Amino acid sequence: MTQTTTRVLEPSDLGAALAVLESEPVANAFVTSRVQVAGLDPWRLGGEMWGWYADGRLRSLCYSGANLVPICATPEAVRAFADRARRAGRRCSSIVGPAEPTAQLWRLLEPSWGPARDVRAHQPLMVTDRPSPDVEPDPYVRRIRKDEMDVIMPACVAMFTEEVGISPMAGDGGLLYQARVAELVGSGRSFARIEDGKVVFKAEIGAATSQACQIQGVWVAPEFRGRGMSETGMAAVLRFALDDVAPVVSLYVNDYNLPARAAYRRVGFQEVGAFMSVLF
Repeated sequence: MTQTTTRVLEPSDLGAALAVLESEPVANAFVTSRVQVAGLDPWRLGGEMWGWYADGRLRSLCYSGANLVPICATPEAVRAFADRARRAGRRCSSIVGPAEPTAQLWRLLEPSWGPARDVRAHQPLMVTDRPSPDVEPDPYVRRIRKDEMDVIMPACVAMFTEEVGISPMAGDGGLLYQARVAELVGSGRSFARIEDGKVVFKAEIGAATSQACQIQGVWVAPEFRGRGMSETGMAAVLRFALDDVAPVVSLYVNDYNLPARAAYRRVGFQEVGAFMSVLF
C-alpha cells in the first residue's frame, strides 16, 4: 500500500519544494518566483505551502494564500488538498492553476465554497522562446520609472477592473494592489507607451525565474484599440523579457478573447496547454 500524507511545509522543506516547482518551470512560474524570493515562511510568502507526500517523497504542492494554486497535483493529491481547504474555510479570492487539477479541486470545493462569482474553465497557456519576425516592436514602449506611479496606476486599475470585474481599490483602499504595482515598477518589470501623460499600452512581467517568466496585465486604452498596439506593444515587452529576464516567456488568456489570442499568436506565442480560474 502506498503511504500518503499532507502537511504544511516548513522552511527546511525548501529544497524539496523547489524541486517540484522547477519540474514544470512554465506552468509554475508564478509560485516559483514567490518561493525563490520569500522561501516557505508563511509570513514572508503570504500564505501556506501544502505538501502531499507519497511513500515519504514530496510529489505535489498547493499554495494557499490570496490564491489557491494546485501545483503538479495528482488526482489523489487534489482530494487531499480539497479536504484541507474545506476544513480551513475559504480565505482566498480565487482558485487558479492548470485546468485539469483546478477543475477537480473546484468540483470538490464547490458544494461548500460555491457559488463562484465567475468560472473561467479554459484559459489557453501560451509560450514562446523567440520574437516573431513579422511584428516590429513598438519603439515607444519602455520601462516605467519609479516617479511615474501616478501615471501608470490609473491604467493598472482600469485593466484589473475590466479583467476581473471588481476594482482592486475596494476593501483596503487599494493599498495591497498599489504595493504590488510599485514592486513591479521598482524591479523594472512594468512597461508602457505613454502619450501626453497618458498610458495607451501597458503590460508587466508579473512572475520571473531564471527559467521562465510570465507576462500579465496587457491593456490598451479603449480609444486606441483596433490599431494593432497590442501586437507591437507585446512584441516590445517580449523583447525585453527575452533579453533581460528569462529564455521562455508565457502568458494565459481567456478563451473567449479571440482578438487577443490571435494577436499573441502573431507576436510568436503558441498555445501549449490551459489554465483555469475560479473567482470569488
